[in-house]
Amino acid sequence: MKILHLDTNHPLLLSQLKQVSFQNDEDYISTKEEIQSKIHSYNGIIIRSRFTIDKTFLDKAKNLKFIGRVGAGLENIDIEYAKKLGIKLFNAPEGNRNAVGEHALGMILSLFNKLNNGDQSVRNGQWFREEHRGVELDGKTVGIIGYGNMGRAFAKKLRGFAVEVICYDIKDDVENSDATQVDLDEFFEKTDVLSLHTPETPETIGMINNTFINKFKKPFWFINTARGKSVVTEDLVKSIEEGKILGAGLDVLEYEKSSFENLFTSEKDMPKEFKELLKMNNVILSPHVAGWTVESKEKLAQTIVDKIKAEFC
Repeated sequence: MKILHLDTNHPLLLSQLKQVSFQNDEDYISTKEEIQSKIHSYNGIIIRSRFTIDKTFLDKAKNLKFIGRVGAGLENIDIEYAKKLGIKLFNAPEGNRNAVGEHALGMILSLFNKLNNGDQSVRNGQWFREEHRGVELDGKTVGIIGYGNMGRAFAKKLRGFAVEVICYDIKDDVENSDATQVDLDEFFEKTDVLSLHTPETPETIGMINNTFINKFKKPFWFINTARGKSVVTEDLVKSIEEGKILGAGLDVLEYEKSSFENLFTSEKDMPKEFKELLKMNNVILSPHVAGWTVESKEKLAQTIVDKIKAEFC
């Protein structure tokens, strides 16, 4: 089996696959077109988010047996066409779910306790206590949309708090001891904190919009460690300004490129609503790193190796 590695990952990927007699080739610099010209020689691909694997690419990959995506989502791959060609797809949501759960919880606690604002205030020589009075998570209802690997990991992190945890998912019977599955009517009525843990699909793109936000019966806090394109930023900003959303923790943004390049080439390229978002002191932003820990890097790689070995060894 010849495997082409298109992104750098934890070295265990190379070493453990070599141990089971796989040939590892690495190409981290060639263009997509250059990769396409030689992909017919390979049986497997290991990729993170370097470029999309579309129908044109897959048609060139005549001998491809699998694609390993070192991450949770598969939205950069033409899943249906790959399956039609009999290509196995391996991803690794198990590898970074704990990291995502911790990051989501950290964002909530930072927002509730105004930690970022308080830190900046002290650094500026100010000692404003009343202005930085926080609120407590205990007694709140946390609503999770998407109760798969990430949603479950986040719910598990909430065990130590006196909170009600509810979840909504398109699948039936997903609840466990950490969350109660409810219908949307109950979800909209109860939620104080909304945490999004859905993949990027046609159904989830633009899901968090004015219509959706206005269905909640009370103002709520919003956390997104899932996919940026699930949120209409203009509607989010408007809802924060109107007090319908009390604050937001955003690890992902609508404007992200799939290859994780810089969002904008210059400030003049920034949409007006994004500039407004940057001014809000009840918003915390991070650069799509919720699942990006030292530990998750190893776990993601190990998960992919284990899945490849289970299928082909």
